[in-house]
Amino acid sequence: MACPGPPGERLPPLDTTYYFDQLIDHDDPSLGTFKQRYWHTWEFYEPGGPIVLTTPGETNADGYESFLTNVTVNGMIAQQQGGATIVLEHRYYGYSNPYSDLSTESLRYHTIQQAIDDLDYFAYNVVLPMPNGAHVTPDEAPWVLIGGSYAGALTSFTKVNKPDAFYAAWSSSGVVESIVDLWGYFDVVRTHMPQNCSADVQAVIAHIDEVFTSGNAADIEQIQDMFGMSLAHLDDFAAALREPLFWWQDLQPSPYLSETAFFDFCDALEVEGDEIGPAAGWGLDHALNAWSSYWTGTYLPSVCPDGDDESCFGTYDASSSRYTDTSVNNAERSWYWIVCNEMGFFQDGAPNDTETIVSRLIQPVYDERQCTYMFPEAFSAPQSPRASATNEAYDGWFVQDDRLFFANGQRDPWRDATVSADGTNFTSTAMQPIALGDGFHVSDLYAVNGEADPTIASVQAQGLAAMKDWLADWEAPQKRSVIEGR
Repeated sequence: MACPGPPGERLPPLDTTYYFDQLIDHDDPSLGTFKQRYWHTWEFYEPGGPIVLTTPGETNADGYESFLTNVTVNGMIAQQQGGATIVLEHRYYGYSNPYSDLSTESLRYHTIQQAIDDLDYFAYNVVLPMPNGAHVTPDEAPWVLIGGSYAGALTSFTKVNKPDAFYAAWSSSGVVESIVDLWGYFDVVRTHMPQNCSADVQAVIAHIDEVFTSGNAADIEQIQDMFGMSLAHLDDFAAALREPLFWWQDLQPSPYLSETAFFDFCDALEVEGDEIGPAAGWGLDHALNAWSSYWTGTYLPSVCPDGDDESCFGTYDASSSRYTDTSVNNAERSWYWIVCNEMGFFQDGAPNDTETIVSRLIQPVYDERQCTYMFPEAFSAPQSPRASATNEAYDGWFVQDDRLFFANGQRDPWRDATVSADGTNFTSTAMQPIALGDGFHVSDLYAVNGEADPTIASVQAQGLAAMKDWLADWEAPQKRSVIEGR
């Protein structure tokens, strides 16, 4: 372990919160600043070592102290290279908010570009609470940017938009290509989940879609009764059935991180006494009864204990607190602002020519309608997010930048928005490697996953080797002024 600074100087606790004066609007500094939270350690730091920065992205960053340590890739890089680590809270998440609410008016400075500018401005202007912390800007030390999922996309976007600030970067499961109709999210789940479960889920969904589009009121009511729901809108019913499938995203190879809820759902469909369903599944009748029994006996009581399914799953009440709650630290609202405006990523049913585990009643307009409820001042009618403009601005799948490492997982439901998407064939190069393991979503960020899965260990090893090679070549650039650094 690197010596932590001068003799006798103790490291502050990892959960020590620091504050940086961040510009509200990088296009108009006269608007002033807000307090942006960050966490930091120099446990492994040696003079000349890199500064390793991450943002957790669309969440409150308090509690992400492990990303300062070597249980994550961030700390592994810092330990290997003698660096310091930082976790920076993304604007409009947690308590890094320019204003006292998340109203539409307040959110006007919540954009991808402003977030990129935050990272750049922070790197060039922060005085870190560590030995020599006033002299580790990108002019004087190499900075490494790391992010996963949306933050992985932000990592790629920042390398494109601010090529001088971060010498090297690691994008884990980076959703670099903004896609409005991301039906491929569930297609990855369909093809990688237990195939008997997949077949039975497909059979049930196909049947429900047929009934719901038939106009036969008695048959529709029978389905609702089986699942113990009486929702006014059939697309809300269909959307509710997606919920157990979202649990796939929580899976990890490590027994310490794995969630079992997804497999509990599949077991409810496929395990009958001592028998397990065949490869092709049990078939519609068994699957429909098994799913509805699981739903009424296990799922509904846990998520909707008061029995008001309209409050639990209904999306047509514009007065719902889900749409009207503008208090800070409401991550769902902050994230919806980005997806409604700039990225999309609506996880829907597959096209008619593709098998689907999600109802085709769920299409982008289902989410776009909810954008009008959440932000009526911005959207008077449902409209498509500006995904194409985002891809054009930051290069999406077609990014070409030096010292940018992409790490992806074959079983990641977000993979179709990454550079390892099905149907793409992007070349891995020495300066922009693309490493694909058998992992799930952001699996490579956790050291323990590499211990559990050799393919993830390989991804991590490739990334660490690239960082070592790249950082060995770093030379201090010509110093930038504070104004230029903005």
